[in-house]
Amino acid sequence: VTITTRQLVSHLSGIRHYEKDITKVKEEKEKANRALKLTKSHQDKEQKAKEGKGLENADCVKQKKEHDSETKSRNSKPGRNDKEFEQEEYYLKEKFESVIESLKIFKNDPLFFKPGSQFLYSTYGFTLLSAVVERASGQKFTDYMLKMFRDLDMLSTVLDDNEAMIYNRARCYIYNKKGRLVNAPYVDNSYKWAGGGFLSSVGDLLKFGNALLYSYQAGQFKNKNSKLLPGYLKPSTVAMMWTPVPKTEVSWDRDGKYAMAWAVVEKNQQYGCCRQQRHYASHTGGAVGASSVLLILPEELDPEVVGTWPVAPPRGVIVTIICNMQSVSLNSTALKIAREFDKEKRAQ
Repeated sequence: VTITTRQLVSHLSGIRHYEKDITKVKEEKEKANRALKLTKSHQDKEQKAKEGKGLENADCVKQKKEHDSETKSRNSKPGRNDKEFEQEEYYLKEKFESVIESLKIFKNDPLFFKPGSQFLYSTYGFTLLSAVVERASGQKFTDYMLKMFRDLDMLSTVLDDNEAMIYNRARCYIYNKKGRLVNAPYVDNSYKWAGGGFLSSVGDLLKFGNALLYSYQAGQFKNKNSKLLPGYLKPSTVAMMWTPVPKTEVSWDRDGKYAMAWAVVEKNQQYGCCRQQRHYASHTGGAVGASSVLLILPEELDPEVVGTWPVAPPRGVIVTIICNMQSVSLNSTALKIAREFDKEKRAQ
């Protein structure tokens, strides 16, 4: 078969994730689809209740649902029921000298499906992608990335190397089977630098988000402000990266689709004074003992004022959260924070 880099970056390659058993993967997908259908059915019933009983009763239903959800969230402990972290390959301790060498983990395993036909999130797909970067650039993937981080002024973003002395490195935690907080076990991430092998800081991730948002919006100011420097990427490149790809899905926001290494929710509003989707791009991170999210909510620019001072890119809200705790869901929290800041900006 032929696997393209676009399929790798959108998780359409058919390369497995940590689970080797395709039957288990299919079962989990079916469970997720059933849960989604039940949720949709519940939402449809609520909509009918609103139409039949009026908005006042519907607000009571909503408040009860939010209260129940909040109570459930308070009483649950992160990481205790996350089956993904039961996979043995999360805890590899072997050190690989190159990304080409780390391909041996999965290179002889069968593809789960024909490339391009289905979506399956795959860290190993990104390992293969890093090997492509290594061969195309003619230098080690890690050297290539560290130079890029330096260009972006992300000086606190480094390899998650256990041996290196890294200033301000946080200790990571997990919950054990008894629900007690313990130190995360030792792992060596050299087998997946591209898919979860870097350490960063909130400040650096904000710089990364700003660089992308600036690149995305700079084209709209191109002919208006001659003093504007070019973005790190072309506006068309970021737009392509943030364009949803067919047949993909996103586990952390069912309104979204996967694009190119980003999850994207498109702008959408079907009815006046009703639910509105804002365009945003985000990605979560999950590792042994750590969780993170980077969310970019671009400002909806008015064509009539674009280019007039002091309006200049980047315009929008960027939220990043890094947590030294395993299996903490952060995307919805980041989105709520972004919306609050966006609301405040609109009010000014």
